[in-house]
Amino acid sequence: MTALEAPTTGTAREDVPTGDLAPDLRWWAAANYLTAAQIYLRANPLLREPLRPEQIKPRLLGHWGTSPGLTMLYALLNRLIRRTGQEVLLVTGPGHGGPAVLAGAYLDGTYSEVHPGVSQDLAGLTRLVRQFSTPGGVSSHAGPHIPGGIHEGGELGYALLHAAGAAFDDPDLLVACVVGDGEAETGPLAASWRLPAFLDPRRDGAVLPVLHVNGYKISGPTVLGRSSDEDVCGYLRSQGWDPVVVAGDDPPRVFADLDAALADAYARIRAIQDAARSGRAQDTPRWPAVVLRTPKGWTGPHTVDGVPVEGTFRAHQVPLAGVRENPEHLAQLEAWLRSYRPEDCFDADGRLVPELAALTPRDDLRISASPRAGGPHYRVRPLPLPDLADHALAVPSPGVVQHETTRPLGTYLRDLFVRTARADGGGDFRLFSPDETNSNRLGAVFEVTERVTSLPVLPGDEALGPHGRVMEVLSEHLCEGWLEGYTLTGRHGLFATYEAFAMVSASMVVQHAKWLQQSVLEPGRPPVPSLNVLLTSTTWRNDHNGFSHQGPGLIDTVAPLSPDVTRIWFPPDANTTLVVAEECLRSRNRVNLVVVDKQRHLQFLDLEQARTLVSAGGAVWEWAGTEEPDRARTDSPDVVLAAIGDVPTMEVLAAAQLMREHVPHLRVRVVDVVDLLGLLPPGEHPAAFSPERFADLFTDTADVVVAFHGHPRAIHPLLHGRPDVDRFHVRGFTEHGTTTTPFDMVVLNRMSRYDLVLEALRRSRRVPEGGDGLARLCHEQLGRHREHVVEALEDLPEVRDWTWSSDRS
Repeated sequence: MTALEAPTTGTAREDVPTGDLAPDLRWWAAANYLTAAQIYLRANPLLREPLRPEQIKPRLLGHWGTSPGLTMLYALLNRLIRRTGQEVLLVTGPGHGGPAVLAGAYLDGTYSEVHPGVSQDLAGLTRLVRQFSTPGGVSSHAGPHIPGGIHEGGELGYALLHAAGAAFDDPDLLVACVVGDGEAETGPLAASWRLPAFLDPRRDGAVLPVLHVNGYKISGPTVLGRSSDEDVCGYLRSQGWDPVVVAGDDPPRVFADLDAALADAYARIRAIQDAARSGRAQDTPRWPAVVLRTPKGWTGPHTVDGVPVEGTFRAHQVPLAGVRENPEHLAQLEAWLRSYRPEDCFDADGRLVPELAALTPRDDLRISASPRAGGPHYRVRPLPLPDLADHALAVPSPGVVQHETTRPLGTYLRDLFVRTARADGGGDFRLFSPDETNSNRLGAVFEVTERVTSLPVLPGDEALGPHGRVMEVLSEHLCEGWLEGYTLTGRHGLFATYEAFAMVSASMVVQHAKWLQQSVLEPGRPPVPSLNVLLTSTTWRNDHNGFSHQGPGLIDTVAPLSPDVTRIWFPPDANTTLVVAEECLRSRNRVNLVVVDKQRHLQFLDLEQARTLVSAGGAVWEWAGTEEPDRARTDSPDVVLAAIGDVPTMEVLAAAQLMREHVPHLRVRVVDVVDLLGLLPPGEHPAAFSPERFADLFTDTADVVVAFHGHPRAIHPLLHGRPDVDRFHVRGFTEHGTTTTPFDMVVLNRMSRYDLVLEALRRSRRVPEGGDGLARLCHEQLGRHREHVVEALEDLPEVRDWTWSSDRS
């Protein structure tokens, strides 16, 4: 042990009895054996004959370095569960240790229950080791293919976030979360340590972090690995934890010390919860945490070709790489594998011997069978959704009433909080937002709940307390990651954030979509509530903040992801937003992106019209166009104006009104699209418009001028495969913006009503009488706008005060 590894505090003792741990140590040896066997072997899984080169996989893929720590914790959590009956969910941040967690799930028996072909016998063992990191097999990470998991891991840094989300509103659950010291260098994980400020011991479960410090990443040291125990523990204490250190390189001693540390941590957790739930006053609790220092690649090869491996970065992936070609490496591998004495762990039929099988917790208490992570008794309580009619706006005619579009959603969520409340202050629904709930016009929720804090509440604070269900923290990483853990364990929620800053968590959304995409292919993985993301304070109306706050990039990120799990919604008004919200909250196994602004906007549809639009995904607004109603829909218009988004809808309608007034004989069709991915060709997305439906909206021949909320280039790939896509001419956000007026934003990006009219005149099948005059008017108005906005500092009155009129005179 180096000076840095020497424990300064912890549970290490000279008198720890190890006799009763002997069976658990053997179980650990069996798990380590299966872990290494998965990385290397394609046959001869229990070494019943001397190991030969052809029994080694041709490609060696996997990560050994972190695995022994994971299998040790798995073994000792099993022991804790047997002693206490505690329900435990294991989140493994070092997701590269996939073979270790898979070994645990196989030894539990759960993996064979879910995959009967990988049976609890020699044939099943052969399939287990052969399938790992091979074509047609399973991946090397701890992904959805491993029962009992809700987290993939690796270097992404989301483990503690997922653990926290799983613990919220689940008072009976203990989430053990392994944090790798490489993972601990990431931004999301660094912010995650603030969890004690948000965890309520009265109605939440507990999270027990185990910071596994093994010193190295793939080729270099970790920051925490080179930090002293004093510094590491000091940092964790500053974040609200009460850490202990378990350290060493002697397996039985560290095994016993970690067992004692877990037992002590569990006792302290129960004391904290019992005090809170009995109403005894106490200060903000300091939750236990464990810092575990062990060598990287522990119990594996010490040296290879005279070069140190164990305890160095060389143990990160495959410690012995040339075993098929190098007889000395092959012999060293066989000696390493036999050091775990597989003959003492598995019987003649390849089954785990009864003494070790008896160490598995019973039924749902098995880590790999947790009902929270999709186990046999997993359940999701459907949300008791409020009646939309109680929150819908009265819209007697389109384009006249103005209202803040997201404010009715706030009252809807308020009632949802009431309907999902429990007596202990918990529930099945939470709202996550980076200090923006009021800003995003959702503040009605504070009539019935609070922002969560376990820290002191000061005079003058508003809607702040330990038992609320609104999670506000200025970190998109925390909000999004907490929601992931919350939904993956069967609860429902909404992440509401400023559109531009949602990109901070873009990689998390991508990884979650990939998890869902894979989970639907796995037997035993039930559907989970969807990840719902509300993007507001949007590009077009962040004119008061400026260019840095104007960015629709998350749309570009989500659009190419798996069509089986993604939807992108652009409600044009408040009632449509309510209908979309209801659809998203009812859905399962999806990432729903809802893009709508919070400011005052014209309202267009009543509730029933909104329902019709959302159900169809898009509609022709006949009241806004100038087609004759008796003409054939697919061939009648001279040009189509299409809107995708709230501000685009207003500009399209204003353009249509100008054309109605100045070129009334031009046949103009107005289309509004709410479900963006409906544009994809049939077969590319479940929501894709059929060819007939697409033609009903856009025809197969007419030119279409599209006003789009996001980057124009995001539309063209969606349309690929539709008839004559060159006839679609898209205007949208072209990365021009500043602190300016609302209309100046659309002018800067050439998406104004005047720009749309000019484009429509250029693309029309016919050049109508009066077209030249209308074009001159549009150019004049754009010039007037530029002069007026600079001088008056506000938009032209005819733009600022515009409302829809259907008068054709």
